[in-house]
Amino acid sequence: MTDFAAALRHVPDFPKPGIDFIDITTVLQDGALFGAAIREMDSMTGDWAFDLIVGCESRGFIFASAMACELGKGLVLIRKKGKLPHETLSMAYELEYGKDELEIHTDAIRPGQRVLIVDDLLASGGTTATALRLIEQLGGVPAGCAYFVELTALEGRKLSGDVPVRALVRI
Repeated sequence: MTDFAAALRHVPDFPKPGIDFIDITTVLQDGALFGAAIREMDSMTGDWAFDLIVGCESRGFIFASAMACELGKGLVLIRKKGKLPHETLSMAYELEYGKDELEIHTDAIRPGQRVLIVDDLLASGGTTATALRLIEQLGGVPAGCAYFVELTALEGRKLSGDVPVRALVRI
């Protein structure tokens, strides 16, 4: 297995004092490393049955779209409020450094479809919990959550309830 953690850049006090920002762009800049990350994320979710992949704004789009392409699955975007052009369902949530609101198109998920949530990083779990609620409100069935990086000390996976969570890198 590749040591992806060694390739990550830590940016202290960004976006505000006390936050240690995990910069994934160092992995994205290396085609071989990024490709290996996508293949390993595909592999770690291989035993989950799902119809669609949901990518969370914004860096999650990178991993979700690459995985959807590799696996031949549809891609659904969960975006910040005001970024989607069609009718949306929205929900406010708290992040580790503020508040935000996420939206999904109301026709993006059909009732009963099994959905894999993909994001770049699991921190406090607010984005994931909100994504799960949006998916469930549309009648989707969360199949699992897959992350490139998980900050284990923040215990964000607890907000996923019974939905399985896997991360390629655990810091």
